[in-house]
Amino acid sequence: MTALTLYPAIDLLGGKCVRLYQGDYDRETVYADDPVAQAQAFVDAGAEWLHVVDLDAAKSGEPTNREIIGRICAASTVPVQVGGGVRSVDAGEALFDLGVTRVVIGTAALENPELVRTLASSHRIAVGLDAHGTEVATHGWTERSGRTVGDLAAQYADDGVDALVVTEISRDGTLAGPDAEGLAALLAETEIPVIASGGVGNLQHLATLAGIEANGRRFDGVIVGRAIYEGAVDVPEAIKILAGDA
Repeated sequence: MTALTLYPAIDLLGGKCVRLYQGDYDRETVYADDPVAQAQAFVDAGAEWLHVVDLDAAKSGEPTNREIIGRICAASTVPVQVGGGVRSVDAGEALFDLGVTRVVIGTAALENPELVRTLASSHRIAVGLDAHGTEVATHGWTERSGRTVGDLAAQYADDGVDALVVTEISRDGTLAGPDAEGLAALLAETEIPVIASGGVGNLQHLATLAGIEANGRRFDGVIVGRAIYEGAVDVPEAIKILAGDA
């Protein structure tokens, strides 16, 4: 059985490592003043990937935390996946130049599909599908698009996209559990690898996601943030569960 990858989350806002509650910029919790040290702690605990989001850029489009992202990549011995505010080829290329392995494109995937296709032709690109229910949100989750998760997934089926990063916004940062039903439905609809995000609050939630199959496929990985920072999920233990070893 193929292991699911654990992606510990490092969300950057004002140069600090934070988590938002349900994507609300007015409801942030600061967990670390030094994101580079936090990234290293995750790697030391056994993480094989890191998931980094520039929340400032996601909202404004301005790459506020690019210098910090560069330092995380320079210090890390594992691949780094980065999203937030990538709305041009130059913005994507700038992240790859910093050493980022995979770039997540959210808002621009709705507004400029050609950008995704252009970057995916020569780089590892994930499409970020952040949703209220099934409706995809944009601009740092502050605007609704009128498009569904399944619709967007189908749009990029043949464009060389590396993965879909799917987040149920109402669950993100809540620890209340992932949208297992919605995630399973999307897994059944697409052949693109799916990375689940939002709501993981304990190890049982990870076990639930690890047990979901559709058409013989399982999730590629799971992003976990607040549950790790608050001690509800231990990184080594989470890796064991996602590997089917616990």
